[in-house]
Amino acid sequence: MYDVIVIGGGISGTSTAYFLASDGVSTLLLEQYDLNTQASGSNSGSLHAQIPFEPFVLAGEQWARGFAPVVKLLAEGIALWRRLPGLVNEDLSVVIKGGVTMATSALAMNALKRKVAVEQEQGLRVDLLTAAELRARAPYLAPNVVGGAFCDIEGSANPFLVAPAIAICARQLGVEIRTHTKVLSIDRSGGVFEVNTDRGKFRATRVVNAAGADAGRIAEMVGLTLEVQGFPIQVTVTERVAPLIGHLVYHTSEKLTLKQRPDGTILIGGGWPAAYDRKGRPVVSGDSLEKNLRVALDAVPALEEIEVVRSWAAVVNGTRDWKPILGSCSAVPGFFIVFVPWLGFTAGPISGRITASLVQGKPAPIDADIEPFLLQ
Repeated sequence: MYDVIVIGGGISGTSTAYFLASDGVSTLLLEQYDLNTQASGSNSGSLHAQIPFEPFVLAGEQWARGFAPVVKLLAEGIALWRRLPGLVNEDLSVVIKGGVTMATSALAMNALKRKVAVEQEQGLRVDLLTAAELRARAPYLAPNVVGGAFCDIEGSANPFLVAPAIAICARQLGVEIRTHTKVLSIDRSGGVFEVNTDRGKFRATRVVNAAGADAGRIAEMVGLTLEVQGFPIQVTVTERVAPLIGHLVYHTSEKLTLKQRPDGTILIGGGWPAAYDRKGRPVVSGDSLEKNLRVALDAVPALEEIEVVRSWAAVVNGTRDWKPILGSCSAVPGFFIVFVPWLGFTAGPISGRITASLVQGKPAPIDADIEPFLLQ
């Protein structure tokens, strides 16, 4: 019998378990595969704070204002990222050099100005840049930029290291971790949950659903419906080269993220769709790869001389409104959800800290308002 069972061994699940154990709560973590093998360990490692440009353009300012509270959550998340290497005693390759959004048309620049206004209302420091100012700050960008924006708290970390490092510390604090253990059903009786798996049954008074793209399936086991989805996307990495790209780079008119790791490799992404093979596994789409690389070359011409090493695909968690889902539902007391769509790497650790507090009936230990994300 445990106090809490956490389902999911990605960054949100391991973080929740770690902070629960830090508070002295008896915790079991269940993961159906190995730790960190899904979205948490397969993303490109960006630490985002700005409102994503593509949904802003497609859904408009009304969507952005509904999404706006997430900006403060992301900022709090990055503040925790700065402390995280010290908490887990591991170099996580956390680099905070700022994020640059490039615009290549007057129309895109005008839209960027409107988006920045919403971000600034949330207290995020984002500076609008003229073409000359952008070129001075990021001389590696193509000469056709007409302006851009700069957010100084953005950066990156190594997704291959983070959840495993957190899990090691969680184990040291007493968390029991069982991998290759698939949850089959959940029963609740007398205030106790019985979690049935393919490797036995486990009982606890509270359960945390941190199952990522599988969160909907887990929620259904207790009668809840979550409008969550998984989307296959892909990332590409280059050979190691001398310092070239000094920021997290976005494009207003194309799907693109670019960043250079401390080891010299350059990660090229932006949410390009991957495919599924016959067994339902995400695989790289050649069409998306070609288009992604073309956009990257157009943005940073110097990439033409750099070799691509590999590309990979993974399923990223998503919701229609892009908002996190946190907390418990009155219909199922003791059952908690921690689900951060699209930007889960950035907000994973802070969402774990928030959830660990909520599970214990404590207020969230952050300044950001989490009310918009709580289950009703």
